[in-house]
Amino acid sequence: MNSTAEINTAEGTWARFPRVENFASSFLRFLQSSLAIIVLLLLWELCPRLGLVDPLILPPFSEIIWHGWILLSSGKLLPHIVVSAERALGGFFLAAVTGVPLGILFGWYASAGRYLGPLLRFLRQFNSISLLPVFILFFGVGYFTKVVVIYWVVVWPILLSTASGIRYVDPTLVKYGRALALSDSQIFWKIVIPSAVPSIFSGLRMASTYSFLMLVASEEVGAGSGLGFLVFNAQYLMGIHILYVALLTIALLGFATNYALSLLERRLTAWRPDPRTRLR
Repeated sequence: MNSTAEINTAEGTWARFPRVENFASSFLRFLQSSLAIIVLLLLWELCPRLGLVDPLILPPFSEIIWHGWILLSSGKLLPHIVVSAERALGGFFLAAVTGVPLGILFGWYASAGRYLGPLLRFLRQFNSISLLPVFILFFGVGYFTKVVVIYWVVVWPILLSTASGIRYVDPTLVKYGRALALSDSQIFWKIVIPSAVPSIFSGLRMASTYSFLMLVASEEVGAGSGLGFLVFNAQYLMGIHILYVALLTIALLGFATNYALSLLERRLTAWRPDPRTRLR
């Protein structure tokens, strides 16, 4: 009786080892992906303190974090974060709901690409900064102008990545669908769209990054709040620290949005093999 219990206990102990192994491998991947960031932050902290960089130009990282915490805890930073997130995500979602359907249209219908492709390639050459005076003439200097500036930048990677994903679906899968006597509609929804999801999300992730990068430019004119506003007005507010606090916050917002999209893509493409397993 005791020997049976000991065997069961031993089996239960060994059964937990795969979890430990999975945790160790996950931690190792996290360490590998974070190592370069850790080294960069250490250099950022040490170079100003050792006199290798002027602290008035680049303060130590810990000082920036401390000033950011003071602003956040005092309630002065959060309103700017909320306003900037609304503008960046507003432009991003507007680009997503227009860019994805247009990309599907141009990718699925060759005639649409032939007739409208040259026009889109022409419009794509206009930089949003150079169009800013035009946007102001049409929409004023309010919220919508800032959203449109971001939209104009981020809609192109979404549209082009979606069209590419639809157009270059593996033809073997399409032939297989036709061999199964699937209709064009069934091939579109059951083969083409699932196969194009990675390309669509590649464009969405790139666009989410661009949307926060464009915050500074979009909030340059007529803004009285926002992280871009803080960047341009750092010299009048709290010195150089507020500049880096705002820039780091923008980077963190972009990273968080990109990571959320990656998780959503992983859930929608759970049927695909993990590409990381092929690299081991």
